[in-house]
Amino acid sequence: MTPALLRRRQFALAATAAALMPVAFAQAPFPSKPVMLVVPFPPGGPTDAMARTLAAEMSTRLGQPMVVENRAGAGGNIGAEYVARAEADGHTLMFGTSGPLAINVSLYRRIGYDPTKSFAPVIQVGHLPNILVVNPALPAKDVKELVAYAKANPNKLSYASSGNGASSHLAGVLFNSMAGTEILHVPYKGTGPALNDLLGGQVSMTFTDILTALPYIKAGKLRALGVATATRSRALPEVPTIAEQGYKGYDVSVFFGIVAPAGTPADRIALLNRQFAEVLASPKVKQSFDAQGLEPAPDTSPQQLARFIAAETAKWKGVVAQSGAQLD
Repeated sequence: MTPALLRRRQFALAATAAALMPVAFAQAPFPSKPVMLVVPFPPGGPTDAMARTLAAEMSTRLGQPMVVENRAGAGGNIGAEYVARAEADGHTLMFGTSGPLAINVSLYRRIGYDPTKSFAPVIQVGHLPNILVVNPALPAKDVKELVAYAKANPNKLSYASSGNGASSHLAGVLFNSMAGTEILHVPYKGTGPALNDLLGGQVSMTFTDILTALPYIKAGKLRALGVATATRSRALPEVPTIAEQGYKGYDVSVFFGIVAPAGTPADRIALLNRQFAEVLASPKVKQSFDAQGLEPAPDTSPQQLARFIAAETAKWKGVVAQSGAQLD
């Protein structure tokens, strides 16, 4: 072989290798290490339980462990900021809720991330319906009667919340705004104390998640007036929504979604979305989530979650402004 022919062959081989390098890189296995699913709340709550159910099933599908890590504090902001600043390689995700993904950006004076810009949405898991419940001593059988009674008896009714800025507080702010009522807000340090005073008649009503309220409703200790979501709850299909009763657009459910750091490669987002969607559709997970009162998302695409986060962020900005709540 002549030197010139040898050089041409070496050049061709080098060119072929260079052309194949991006393909080999693009086909690098993912995940290549354990995937961290950050829960921005303490262990033991409903968010933590759902995340662990999903992580256990995802581990068998991904070929790598999915490890739940609780990074609680500041209403979910600490965990959310950690994920927003993590390496955008698909190995760090957050199981977020309405707070860190929509409300907190308006509620807190300082926040280290932007819910619409700092994350790459993966999938919406579903939502937990809230429900308007009253003490049975209140002479109102539906939302229309409640509003009429509130207007005829100014400053007589009150609603309990789990604290200033909580979804149960903002639900009342939105209700007052849409119904033209002035029902007094009474904040408590948690859902438990709020429910205790409602059961005892110290306050008139509250907005709480359906899983918490259901045993009291069935026992006749609380009366359900309206589901605070766009559609009726499968757990209480006979109870109409507040929207059905004249307040179109009223929706204060708590939503759950999985996000990755912004900039995570689209092919990895697509893989995670597909695997999560299959897990959510599995009988084992459906049964577990149904028992917790979770309503599945009608659309599980990343694009839908992106649109939903943007819409929720805009909605709660106005409600928080009306409430006057501001947290450090």
